[in-house]
Amino acid sequence: METTILKVSGMSCGGCVKSVTNVLAALPGVAKAEVILQPGEAKVEFDPAQVTRDAMKQAIDDAGFEAS
Repeated sequence: METTILKVSGMSCGGCVKSVTNVLAALPGVAKAEVILQPGEAKVEFDPAQVTRDAMKQAIDDAGFEAS
């Protein structure tokens, strides 16, 4: 398992945090996702053999937020 931190912009409330958390948790290989509204980041524990950082960023982007 590896841990990464993604910057997430476009979140404005607890519902946004829940949406991003759910999107990340639904990805195969993601063991844990902790999303924090301020400073706008997601700490993700994942299996790099199953999911990439780019796939996580794309999932966040597809949900209507912006990840970097």
